[in-house]
Amino acid sequence: MNRSDLTQYLAEFLQVSNYKDYAPNGLQVQGCDQINTIVTGVTACQALIDRAVELNADALLVHHGFFWKGETAVLTGMKYQRIKSLINNDINLYGYHLPLDGHLMLGNNAELARKLGLIDAEAVASSPQALVWQGHLDAPMSVDDFNALLVKVLGRKALHIGSNDKPIHHLAWCSGGAQDYIDIAAELGADAFISGEVSERTFHSAVEQNIHYFAAGHHATERFGIQALGEHLVEKFGVTHHFVDIDNPV
Repeated sequence: MNRSDLTQYLAEFLQVSNYKDYAPNGLQVQGCDQINTIVTGVTACQALIDRAVELNADALLVHHGFFWKGETAVLTGMKYQRIKSLINNDINLYGYHLPLDGHLMLGNNAELARKLGLIDAEAVASSPQALVWQGHLDAPMSVDDFNALLVKVLGRKALHIGSNDKPIHHLAWCSGGAQDYIDIAAELGADAFISGEVSERTFHSAVEQNIHYFAAGHHATERFGIQALGEHLVEKFGVTHHFVDIDNPV
C-alpha cells in the first residue's frame, strides 16, 4: 500500500486528533513510498530498528517513537544513529502513543483486559483522556492467584503493594507510566489497580486507601496494542507483519 494511504488510515482509525500527547502521533520519519512489510514493536530502540532492517521492513510501527516534549531537538549521538539507520534503509517510522493506549478495540488497555479475561471492561470517561479502564474478574481471586495470572499473561511477576488478605474482583488499570492514577482507581471503589511503573509515593497511596497495587512493567503492559495493530493491518490490507519483542524488564 502507499505510505500516504497508510498514514491517513491510521490517523483516522486511531483517532489521533482526539488526544493531547507528549510526542507527535503518526509518521515521524519518512521512508519509501510503497509499504508491503511492516514490523511492530514497543519502542524505537536501535535493536528494534536493526531487526526491522534484517526483516526488510518498509515501515516500523511503535508505541514509543521519537521527538518527545522536552527532548533536545538536535540529532546527535544515540538519536542520530537511530534515525540514520531508518533513513539509510528507507524505513518509515510511525509512532502512536496515547491513541494506542486508549483505542477501544485494540489499544493497550483493551488488549490487557482481553488477555486477563476481564468482564464488563470499559474506559472510564471521567479519567484523563479516558485512559483509565475498569472491569471485573469473573470470580474473586486471592492476591497469589491474581499474581500468577499476571505472570502467565505478561511473562513477569508484578511488584505488589497492599494487604494480602483482601480478595480481588473489581479492577482498574492503565498501561505504562500511570501509577498516579491509583487515586482514580480508589475513587472507583476498585479492589486493585494495575499499571506499568511504580513511584515511592505509590506505596503510601495504596496502603492508605486500602487498594492493591500491581506494578506489572511498563514494557510488559504495552506489548499487546502495537501487536494487535499490526495484525489488524494484515487483515485490512494484506501486508506482511512481524512483531518483534525487544525484552525490557522495566
